[in-house]
Amino acid sequence: MFAPRDPDEYLLPTERRVIRVRRHWSSLLWDLLEAGALLAGAMMISYLLPDNAGVIQNILWYASLFVLLRLAYFVMEWWVERIVVTDKRFMISSGVFETKVAMMPISKVTDLTYERSVLGRMFGFGTLVVESAGQIQALNRIEYLPNPEEVYDAISELTFGDKKAQAERFSMIKAQRAARGKKMVP
Repeated sequence: MFAPRDPDEYLLPTERRVIRVRRHWSSLLWDLLEAGALLAGAMMISYLLPDNAGVIQNILWYASLFVLLRLAYFVMEWWVERIVVTDKRFMISSGVFETKVAMMPISKVTDLTYERSVLGRMFGFGTLVVESAGQIQALNRIEYLPNPEEVYDAISELTFGDKKAQAERFSMIKAQRAARGKKMVP
């Protein structure tokens, strides 16, 4: 009841999912470092305080609890956010308490670029820049995308590739999975 919906529930019966990923774990790195520094600072101050400073000790421990709860919320937010690419559209579903779904049709894509910094190459993430005809969409920049080359290639194939070859490839994959006994997601 309170769990966020699975992004596959938003797919139409006529579309097939090509990619489904969550942002790279390194998107949480700054939040982790910030929480660690704040907790270490609270522990140091608590250790240096005299024994009769009970009220300040309580305030420090409640502040530490708040820092941990805030970090837990950021991790939950990262966990439920999904980036889904189908043969018809891009979608990003997010939100722990309030679900938000941003969508852009594949047919609107006019240009596609991916960027990788040195850290991105080391850790395996990048930024995908999606441009559409004359307007900035909600999915203009998708940062901390894992394996951006694979995503870039798949979206390029969907956007600029041969539609007939895609349909044949998909029917071949469907036949192979059926032969192996795997269930196909509609």
